[in-house]
Amino acid sequence: MKSTNAIFANAGVTVFETMTQLAAETGAINLGQGFPDELGPENLRMAAALAVTEGPSQYPPMMGLPELRQAVAAHNKRFYDLDIDWQTEVMITSGATEALTDCMLALIEPGDEVVLIEPLYDCYLPMVKRAGAIPKLVRIAPPSWDLDIQALTDAFSDKTKLILLNSPHNPSAKVFNTTELQAIADLVIKHDAYAVCDEVYEHITFDGKAHTPLMTFPGMRDRTIRIGSAGKTFSMTSWKVGYLTAPANLLTPISKAHQYVTFTTPRNFQSAVALGLSQDDAYFVGLAADLQAKRDRIADGLFGAGFDVMPTDGTYFMSVDIRSVGFNGDDVAFCEMIARKAGVAAIPLSIFYQDADVKHFVRFCFSKQNGVLDAATEKLKAYF
Repeated sequence: MKSTNAIFANAGVTVFETMTQLAAETGAINLGQGFPDELGPENLRMAAALAVTEGPSQYPPMMGLPELRQAVAAHNKRFYDLDIDWQTEVMITSGATEALTDCMLALIEPGDEVVLIEPLYDCYLPMVKRAGAIPKLVRIAPPSWDLDIQALTDAFSDKTKLILLNSPHNPSAKVFNTTELQAIADLVIKHDAYAVCDEVYEHITFDGKAHTPLMTFPGMRDRTIRIGSAGKTFSMTSWKVGYLTAPANLLTPISKAHQYVTFTTPRNFQSAVALGLSQDDAYFVGLAADLQAKRDRIADGLFGAGFDVMPTDGTYFMSVDIRSVGFNGDDVAFCEMIARKAGVAAIPLSIFYQDADVKHFVRFCFSKQNGVLDAATEKLKAYF
């Protein structure tokens, strides 16, 4: 029989699925996959339910409900002082992953180069390769997660079509600072490239660190695609509602990719997310404060178990150095060991790198109820 596409045929099962299965098999507390274990805001759930019962139940507009697109534009103005035309510069997608897919399909020609900063969220590289691009990898690494500006500069060339930037960054939990963002903007402009910015954790930053979209930097308004996620902002990952903001000339081809990938997104969830984005500041401040408290809670527990804890400026994730508890093997073996023997599932950080020489760090998800976090860290303390 003829072969299938090698990029996907040769891809392994995602590590999140692997560790989730191991957790189920062993009964371990699952701090691997990144999703909250709460229901999400009641007013949004009720709004979505009402929209189902009242209808209509047919396709919403391909670009998204007008009220949600208007809410996304207003959100850009409210938080980042960006003036966005909701009719020509906003599109709703079935999750942020679909938005990323649409961008890769619409913007990349075979042979283009794409700059990526690893550790990489697992879908980035297959998307880029399937679109026909040549990935150019730049590394940040624990414990400091510093961006090497010279290495970044070397990764750009006249063949660079875009950089895919994730900030706040999963899995490192880094929030890129102004100096780093300015360097990225300068290189994008110099090489006449684009920036696709995965900003799904935009409202989950800690210790007073502010998320600054690359789109707000001088010269970047017309070169940047900004992607947000209701799943992360409202702690309801199953809803799969993403929103994409881009200049009209870029949104046009991206929307053509969208029409052939999913075409549209469930109407009731879109309606509820429009309500969510219009909530007052107390919701967004409270989201960050709640997750910062969870970060501090798990950090105390992991430190008490003997771990060196890495800086965590945002997102749902905290990384630790496994050598600090006397483990001299690699992170994959460590994760299997603690699932089976300590009763806690985590994610090996090496799987987010192409060369697995960063192999002494694992990632825990802390967007869980306090009792779950306490139970997990008590198990780790007892074991180590």
